[in-house]
Amino acid sequence: MLTRASSPSMPQHWRGPLAAFVLVVGLLLVLYRDTVVGMVSIWERSDTYAHGFLVVPIVLWLVWRQRHRVADLVPRPSLVAVLLMLGAVALWLAGDLVAVNAATQLAFTMLLVLAVPAVLGWQVAWALLFPLSFMFFAVPIGDFMMPMLMEWTADFTVVALRLSGIPVYREGQQFVIPSGHWSVVEACSGIRYLIASVTVGSLFAYLNYQSPRRRALFVLVSILVPLVANWLRAYIIVMLGHYSGNTLATGVDHLVYGWLFFGIVILIMFAIGAKWSEPSPDLEARPSLAPPGTAWRARPAVLAALCAVLVLPHGVIWALERAQNHAAPQLALQGLQDGWQSGAVPSPDWKPAFHNPSAELVQGAAKDGRQVGVYIGYYRGQGNDRKLVSSINQLVPTTNKDWSEVSAAGGTAPWAGTPVPVRTAELRASLVGDVKAARLLAWQVYWVNDRLIASDAMAKIHGAVSRLSGRGDDSAVVVIYTPTDGTGSARQTLESFVQANGALIQASLQQTRQR
Repeated sequence: MLTRASSPSMPQHWRGPLAAFVLVVGLLLVLYRDTVVGMVSIWERSDTYAHGFLVVPIVLWLVWRQRHRVADLVPRPSLVAVLLMLGAVALWLAGDLVAVNAATQLAFTMLLVLAVPAVLGWQVAWALLFPLSFMFFAVPIGDFMMPMLMEWTADFTVVALRLSGIPVYREGQQFVIPSGHWSVVEACSGIRYLIASVTVGSLFAYLNYQSPRRRALFVLVSILVPLVANWLRAYIIVMLGHYSGNTLATGVDHLVYGWLFFGIVILIMFAIGAKWSEPSPDLEARPSLAPPGTAWRARPAVLAALCAVLVLPHGVIWALERAQNHAAPQLALQGLQDGWQSGAVPSPDWKPAFHNPSAELVQGAAKDGRQVGVYIGYYRGQGNDRKLVSSINQLVPTTNKDWSEVSAAGGTAPWAGTPVPVRTAELRASLVGDVKAARLLAWQVYWVNDRLIASDAMAKIHGAVSRLSGRGDDSAVVVIYTPTDGTGSARQTLESFVQANGALIQASLQQTRQR
């Protein structure tokens, strides 16, 4: 006699709903294939998100563990879930309009998860709450935390070195100790450790604890431990380099020591956590909650609405693409005002690192012995390979060995008489501590939808509004910079230039948009 656990047959009331769910997932994969391919390509090229390849198999295994509990539940399509999918579709559309991969990939995952209650019902979704939630670890999001994590790592390392009796001189993410020069770069941020720890820690907590309080506590520990471990790792590596005369922890072994230390810490964390594990619950099926015959009466209307929701954003994209200007833009900045004349660019070996603009302009200006540089990166026809706001677009990338960003802050500039929010940054050439190194004061602002904007988020929002209003996606970054000696005269130079020529820059951008 076959027991329930060994029976291979599928309950009759699950055959239709499961077939419909497979078709919906297939439709999702076809309609949003570019988003899926983008996610997979990030998993493939980035070690930080390589765990994404494991997420889907783990989710399928977690669902399989729950199969007996789910089998006797009655699928009930939910129109409410379909309405919630409208929100995910709106997020995907907004992200696609302004080429924000994180938004489109998050929205796709939301659609995939919401397809469960939409087709199978909320009871099924609740029974699979953790597997569905775990799907979000497949979304490669986290790079936005990198600057903050780098700052924390640098802060801790410098404080720890000083407490150890080692003098430290710091500028930005670089610091000098008597034995040498160190930099906190992306690899030192600990983002890989953090994401790996939280992903595995969440799964460990779900499988080993039944109490929500214990699960939440262990997840919190899996967040805090990699942060502190990364700080200690950075400090230990600097100390190894310092006391070994920079023969240890300065090359490939730098990474080896880091991962070895992290692995030991995480193993200890899991070993301690296992001591408080709780028995697994009985995963056998529970009684049916409703007669199978009444389960799927509403399916045609719900499925039709679901398909319409999934197709909707693609129709909008198609219509907007037809209105997009695809001509190559031509930039020019002529007729400088108030005595400013075209001149040499200050520090010609530096240029903002904005990736793949449709057009670029680098121009110098001079007046009464003062120098100003103007950089404009113009973007049209934006997509994944060309976009104004991106984590790789920076004044100075950390891979630049000739220049570094010493400080950054927000501020305002008297742009043609009107206060405009700008990003301010001080840049330095050569190594930290070199008093003779060239320095620049730079102001950065985005031009989007005929507005001057400093915020990345607001630039994205106005970019989406511009496209939805049929104005295309033309936008630009404007960086104005001048040599600085720290006396305040550099700010006065920039104020004088934008007061006189800010309107000219905007007019030039508007003319470029119309061509």
